[in-house]
Amino acid sequence: MKKYLILFLFTIISFAQQKTFTNPILPAGADPYSTYYKGYYYYTNTLGNKLVLWKTKDLSDIKNAESKVIWTPPQNTNYSAEIWAPEFHIINGKWYCYFAADNGDNNTHRMYVLENKSSDPFKGKFEFKGKIAAKTDKWAIDGNVFEHKNQLYMIWAGWEGDTNGQQNIYIAKMKNPLEIEGDRVMISAPTNDWETHGALHDDVNPPQVNVNEGPQFLERNGKIFIVFSASGCWTDFYALGLLTFNGGDNLLDANAWKKSPDPIFKQSDKNKVYAPGHNSFFKSPDGKEDWILYHANSNPGEGCGNKRSPRMQKIDWDANGFPVLGEPVSEETKLAIPSK
Repeated sequence: MKKYLILFLFTIISFAQQKTFTNPILPAGADPYSTYYKGYYYYTNTLGNKLVLWKTKDLSDIKNAESKVIWTPPQNTNYSAEIWAPEFHIINGKWYCYFAADNGDNNTHRMYVLENKSSDPFKGKFEFKGKIAAKTDKWAIDGNVFEHKNQLYMIWAGWEGDTNGQQNIYIAKMKNPLEIEGDRVMISAPTNDWETHGALHDDVNPPQVNVNEGPQFLERNGKIFIVFSASGCWTDFYALGLLTFNGGDNLLDANAWKKSPDPIFKQSDKNKVYAPGHNSFFKSPDGKEDWILYHANSNPGEGCGNKRSPRMQKIDWDANGFPVLGEPVSEETKLAIPSK
């Protein structure tokens, strides 16, 4: 009898342990992104030299998820190096992967796209479909694709011209999942103090003063937002800002986007979370909770390297319908897993 009681208690304890998790959810992995489809989360993050997809029913347990190498670039191409911030999307029953890449020279960074005609991203084949660019075809990274009122859009970070110095947020309509229609419209430039940390002027790093990047679309109850990352990722001041759309149906109306004066998510020395940024959003399996995925460092001064690790926590909404991200939680904080 005692033996069965111990076994029962052990089962209860194990079940309780499965109901909570702590951050980070992986030891390393910048620019985390996930897509929920038919009961599974399909997760990815920046690896630099290839594209990998994870599959799990529970993002908090991503370390034990099934994974697959989706694509490895051919050598000596314009897209063979520095593969950043991939996103996998299911659009009209097909899977698409959008990512930034270059030829080893950051100045050549552009957005590219893969297509898989299978509705299961772990089956079929992701075929390289080429560059996806606005008419001006300038430096571009961190593309995010979304649909609003039956129209596809892409938002991304880019340079105004052909030289580094400032990254802005741009938006454009898409003709289809593989093509941008017309030209881009700038909807955010780094102007506030909290967006301009991180001037670099040396022989190793390019001069980079002002940064807006990593834009992510967010919509709730008819309100439209874009959450973006600001300041240099090599600084502890890397943080998230908020754009709110106050217009009608024209998302390309730059004047209709209003930037909140302060960051909505930033470093917490108290909780020992530094440079939180490049986020994405997802809903709990039952659709009742909103969560943020983001990367951060565990110590100050760790910069943009492989010490950035993916984390997740639930977000709230205020009385006016604006997202409330709160403060990045400590690595000791036990969080309840997303509601099922």
